[in-house]
Amino acid sequence: MKRTLIDLFEESVSKFPDYTLLMEKQDGEFKPTTYSQTKVLAEQFGAGLCSLGFSKKTNASILSEGRNLWIIGELAIFYAAGINVPLSVKLEESSDLLFRLLHADVTLMMVSGRQLSKIRAIKEKLPLIKHFIIFDKQESYLEREIYYEDVMKMGKDYLLTNRETFKELAKSIQNDDYATITYTSGTTADPKGVILTHRNYTANVEQSLTCMDIPSKYKNLIILPLDHCFAHVVGFYIMISQGAIVATVQQGRSAIESLKNIPLNIQEFKPNLLLSVPALAKSFKKNIEQSVKAKGKFTEKLFFFALNLAVTYNKDGWNRGSGWTFVLYPLKALFDILIFSKVRIAMGGELKFFVGGGALLDKELQKFFYAIGLPMYQGYGLSEATPVISANTPARHKLGSSGILVKPLDIKILDTEGRELNIGEAGEIVIRGENVMAGYWKNPKATSETIKDGWLYTGDLGYLDKDGFLYVQGRFKSLLIGSDGVKYSPEEIEETMVTQSGIIQQMMLYNNQSPYTIAIIVVDKNLQYERREIVKMVASEIEKYKSGGEYAGLFPERWIPATFVLSQEPFTEQNKMINSTLKMVRSKVEEAYRDKIEFAYTPEGKNIYNKINLGEVIA
Repeated sequence: MKRTLIDLFEESVSKFPDYTLLMEKQDGEFKPTTYSQTKVLAEQFGAGLCSLGFSKKTNASILSEGRNLWIIGELAIFYAAGINVPLSVKLEESSDLLFRLLHADVTLMMVSGRQLSKIRAIKEKLPLIKHFIIFDKQESYLEREIYYEDVMKMGKDYLLTNRETFKELAKSIQNDDYATITYTSGTTADPKGVILTHRNYTANVEQSLTCMDIPSKYKNLIILPLDHCFAHVVGFYIMISQGAIVATVQQGRSAIESLKNIPLNIQEFKPNLLLSVPALAKSFKKNIEQSVKAKGKFTEKLFFFALNLAVTYNKDGWNRGSGWTFVLYPLKALFDILIFSKVRIAMGGELKFFVGGGALLDKELQKFFYAIGLPMYQGYGLSEATPVISANTPARHKLGSSGILVKPLDIKILDTEGRELNIGEAGEIVIRGENVMAGYWKNPKATSETIKDGWLYTGDLGYLDKDGFLYVQGRFKSLLIGSDGVKYSPEEIEETMVTQSGIIQQMMLYNNQSPYTIAIIVVDKNLQYERREIVKMVASEIEKYKSGGEYAGLFPERWIPATFVLSQEPFTEQNKMINSTLKMVRSKVEEAYRDKIEFAYTPEGKNIYNKINLGEVIA
């Protein structure tokens, strides 16, 4: 059956014409745009693109913060039967933008006022791009630049004489036609362009809805950048398909100001649903804990007593209140009314749950949000799978897992020899379904290495339990390998240690067939201690995971670092050690610290009070 993104959108417009689709802060309040109004705007914008000479199956690009025009702009590209190449506003280097725009053969660009300077800096190197449509009014326009309102006027005129021809364009799109080319964050030399078709998207919307029910008029505030396909599918296309409401964060004059608007917008918009990634979840937790501490010692002690009681009662979610813990229910319910309900009011008061995506989400973090009555239902996916593969849901969840598989979807867990493994055995996650990408743009070699006989080799390590829950443990190809060849994924250990520590901010474990594991560690730059004292504090954090420690037995001791190297600088996007989705680029960290890693395997280096840790400035 033919079902493109335009088909999906128009189905909802006909079902929910007067429902609110988009909400955006203007003149001090969130103002609504209905489904039918959005269609008029998207058609008009799309017609404007056609009047500029934009043609079917050509590539356009959007570089903008989240806003109504981003979503309307993408729909406009589809109405003109084009392909969107969404770009991350986190891309700061001219070379990063230039590579994507040239590699993707982009011929038309939409850009916000705040991002315009980045494009003007490289404009002369982009001869293929005929028009730069600017979302925000400028005092003056340079060559090839045009204000979007002028494009809308052109579209209005174009539809007076070409309406039928224009309508045929959208109808002519087929399931296998490309919808977007989404560039991966580049954990290798050059990022790869993931080609997602219209059917990839609509199939993944249908699959995701087998896990989760979204009522019409449900309110979603999108905090994440719209260029990523997690925000695409779960943020707005699932919402559109169900007649729900999509709001975007009010943009400030700077990225920092926009971040500060998030808690304010949550209070004003009162979302039912938020999308989250681990970095955001940690930030929310930290803010909640700080506001509790600010209320004094008694409130703080009471909060953490109530929290620990709720965690004990909840267990792993699916088994909450089982065994003797049922006796805690009355007290848990009382604390929920007296304490946690106030926390929920600070989150708008109408939030039902978070949907978590991205990197591994620490189980302790999940227990925290579950205890305060704002569950964070973790899912798993990747851009190459459009992206949703599995999700925890209100009806079926296990904290610490990545949830149940979407349907229909085939899955295999394979060992390094390609043999299929049994339930409970960890190996590479390999999937097959209509959500599997069409391939990588202009990269047949990478495509053939990733998709074999219709199966997508995710490169992620995981296993299925007897109840059908998927557990993702990290990258299949970034395993720690002991001197005896035994392998282990480092991500869960790193994530847990960083989350549980107030000192360690970033960590990368390393063991490549070596006698012991080491760590590269970034500490809180605000620590006001002598270096020897900081080394001692970090060591005591690590000792908690060894025999006799507070978290002993949580992970095999051989993978807990025997020594460590304190980093001189944090892992950032600027030094390429973190990518735009905030995932660590292990190869870059290894490359930057190669000499220090080798030193850590010497007798002098194994001593934590070594010359590197004591003699270098901790930045």
